[in-house]
Amino acid sequence: MSILECRGLVKRFGATPALSGVDLTIQPGRIVGLLGPNGSGKSTLIKLANGLLVPTAGEILVDGKAPGRESHAAVSYLPERNSLPLWMTVQQLQDFYTDFFPDFRADRCRDMLARLELQPDMKLKHLSKGNREKVQLILAMSRDAKLYLLDEPIGGVDPAARDYILDTIIRNYNPEASVIISTHLIADVENVLDEVVFIDRGQIFFQSSVDQIREEKGKSVDALFREVYRC
Repeated sequence: MSILECRGLVKRFGATPALSGVDLTIQPGRIVGLLGPNGSGKSTLIKLANGLLVPTAGEILVDGKAPGRESHAAVSYLPERNSLPLWMTVQQLQDFYTDFFPDFRADRCRDMLARLELQPDMKLKHLSKGNREKVQLILAMSRDAKLYLLDEPIGGVDPAARDYILDTIIRNYNPEASVIISTHLIADVENVLDEVVFIDRGQIFFQSSVDQIREEKGKSVDALFREVYRC
């Protein structure tokens, strides 16, 4: 069974289309790049998969279910912007996730936080932007989810933080699950991707494995992206 399936998916905000007739299938065990320029529909698709938005038309299924209470148990979501209360300490955040998510691996979380040398009593508001991003990612990746939805996880952080974030993703996701990474920073994520989906103006027009792109087109994903989205 596919972990994510969209059939004729449409989302409009008033008269403005955000997604227009999207057909998409993502199989388990894949790290997928959802790639497109800003405003292409990436975040809208991720929010629909997480149940934060409701489709205007068409259908979206996560692990065979429409987004809702059952599907939420299978999805770990990392929003583009920090959504964690800044007044909470590192320990309080870990305790909150432990209480809220039955699949949360507190031991995995502790190990990753220890490698960052973050003390349990440190408040989120006292951390650097890069460390806040890392803490939020660690919490998301410490769940044994079936689908990880990561919206711009490397946007706005320095190259060293990007390397840490990508290494955390590939080392800690459930290998039977799928990871969808929404980004426009192609060169930074290309080496961790199994598959890419190009989206623009609310429509998906290309889906391929990374190996197939390199073998058949003789170029990197980043080079193909620049060619496709050339102004």
